Parts: sequence; C-alpha cells; structure tokens
Amino acid sequence: MPTSSNTQTVQIKTPVALLAGMAIASPVALNLYAPVMPVLAEQFNTTPFIIQLGYTFYLLTLAIGQLISGPLADRYGRRPVFFWGFLLHIIGGLIGIFAFEAWHLLLARILQAAGGCTGMLLARSIILDQHGKDKAAGMLGYITMGIATAQAVAPTMGGYLNLAVGWQSVFWVSMVLGSIVWLGALLRLPETAGHQKGSGTLLSSFSRYKTVLSSRSYIYCALSATMAACGFFVFMNSSPFIVDAILMGNSADYGNWFLMVAGGFWLGSLVAGKISATIGTRKMMLYGCALSAGGAVLMLALFNLFPLSFAALFLPMALFTFGRGLIQPNAQAAAVSSTTGAVATATGMLGFMQLTIGSLVAQITPLLIAISIYMLPTVLLFLALMASFFAIKGSQGEQHH
Repeated sequence: MPTSSNTQTVQIKTPVALLAGMAIASPVALNLYAPVMPVLAEQFNTTPFIIQLGYTFYLLTLAIGQLISGPLADRYGRRPVFFWGFLLHIIGGLIGIFAFEAWHLLLARILQAAGGCTGMLLARSIILDQHGKDKAAGMLGYITMGIATAQAVAPTMGGYLNLAVGWQSVFWVSMVLGSIVWLGALLRLPETAGHQKGSGTLLSSFSRYKTVLSSRSYIYCALSATMAACGFFVFMNSSPFIVDAILMGNSADYGNWFLMVAGGFWLGSLVAGKISATIGTRKMMLYGCALSAGGAVLMLALFNLFPLSFAALFLPMALFTFGRGLIQPNAQAAAVSSTTGAVATATGMLGFMQLTIGSLVAQITPLLIAISIYMLPTVLLFLALMASFFAIKGSQGEQHH
C-alpha cells in the first residue's frame, strides 16, 4: 500500500526478527558448508583445495555483491534490491541440492552468495536508516549476536545432518530458510531509503564510493573489522580438514567443538550490545583486539607444549572470536558514522573490503598450514595485531578530522 510520504514509511519500524533473518540467512549458508567439506572432496573425487574454493568463492561473491548492492539500494530503495537478490540465494540452494559435479557446487555457492549479500547489507542499512547513528552500534551488536548464534548452530547442524541424511541437507536448510525470510520481507519490510531513493543517476550512486573512501577514519576502522573477520574465515576454511586429517574426527565432532568458537563470538557481541554506548566504540575495538591476540598466543603455546587436540584448537579460537564480537559492531558503526550520507554504500564498501581480503587470506592459509600446523596461530596473531594497528590509526584519523 503506498504511503503519503517517505517520512511515514521510515516511522514503520522493521521487526527485529525479520532483520535478524535477513542478516543470518547468508552466514548460515556459508557455515553449513564447512563441516561437510572433507566429505564433498571424497564424494566428488576432487582435492580439498577445489572444495575450499566453495567457501572462498562464497566470500568473494559476497564482497562483490555488497559493493554493487549498496549503490543500487541507495538509488532504487531497499525493498526491490532485497527481493530480486534473495531469489538468487534460493535458486543457488536448489542447484546445490542436485549438484553431481564439483563445478555445480561452486556455481550453487556463487549464486547463494550473490543473493544472500543483499540481506546482510540491507539489514545493517535499515537499522542505520531507522535508528540513527547513536543507537545503531547497540542494535548492530544485537544483530551481530544473531549472526553469531546462527554461526554457532549452522556447523553443528550441518555436521549432524550430513551424518544422518547426507550432504545435500545443508543446501535444503539454506533454501528453506531463505524462502521463509523472503516471504516475511514481502509482508513486513517497509521502504526506508527516504530522500536518497531515486536521487541522481545510478552512476552518481556508484561515485559515492569516492566520498566514502575519502575518510581516513572510515578506511582504518573498516580495515580493523576486516582483520578480525579474516581470522574467523581462516579458521572456518582450515579447521574442518585439521579435524578430519589430523584429529581423525567426523563432521559431528567438528560441529560440537565449533559451538565454543561461535559461542565466543556470541558472548562478545552480547557484551558489545550492552556496553558499547557507555565505554565508546574506540576502546571496545582495542579491548577486542587484545583478547583476539591473547587467543592466538594461547593457541601457539598449546600447540608447542602439548600434542594437538580438539581443546588446543577450539578453546583459544573461542577467545579470539570473543574479541572479534567486541571489534565487529563497534568498528562497523565507527566506520559508517565517519562518512556523510549514503549509508548503504558505506556499509557495502565495508563488506567488500572485509570479504575480499578475507577470501584471499582464507584460501592461502591452508597452503601455509600444509607446511606447518603452527602457521594457523601465527596467522591469527598477525591478524589480531593488524586489527589493533588499524583501530589506533582510526582513532588518530578521527581526532585529526
């Protein structure tokens, strides 16, 4: 039903459950895949490297998709971009179910990501549209907590479903969840683009990236979030094969232990949602970086002192992701708030940086781990230190500004 003005549209608040569903559908599809990767390598008679591309291509497609979706959403509105995009996500799940060659899997993953990116991007953008910058960090913390909960459940669910009914089940779950969210949005998603919708040409919408990238504080805060995210992507792409080849565990073992890793992220996001507004985004980012670095150092120490075990692999990673839960929503809010206008464009650029760099680091690290298992905690420590460096530079950039 048409409304008399854009202002009225924005006043209709989007249900938090719907925003959470939009935000989690793609991370669920991403992470359901992880525990079945060793099974897929065997099933499709191919190398782990090819199957890991299913994870990496997903991240890379998410990155490019967010870069394109941001200006489209600022130009044409949130609703049409979401509806057309999410159809691709659902179709990708369908192709995955019936895949019988490795390239079918990779195509399914690319389509899932191309569509899923619209939900992730627009959930964050709509929060910023409806709640303003001051309340956004706390709200983003709760949405991030929803993502963390989904990430906790997805690998465990994927591991058990694989053992119970086969690997195709991970694509079934993704397709059904995507369909439910799509129908929910059809009924309850208002247009929140406001005055930006329809302003200027599409080319001018893309030119907003120049404005976004002119802020040093934006770049540094976005890179801090990116380094923290890279650590998680590295672990997700590498650990299933460590569990399978070295610890001799199955997909359910992986899923059970992974609950700790996702639980760390969940708790960090919960803490961020509760206290970020009081303590401030910059301090929260630095506290998160310190905890993530501590997790990497602990993993390195355990690998050196004891035989490799599930506990030595997963417990330190839980501390790393607790730190990431503090960094992520605060770095996002600090980055987007340091730019003027074009919220979806700024959010899309942040997603692009995070996922492009994350996909490259996630695909390269397993090659390093093949040389030495110590490369995993070493890479994680490097990423945590880089996140700290960029968080400090972001603070300096804001002061100078």
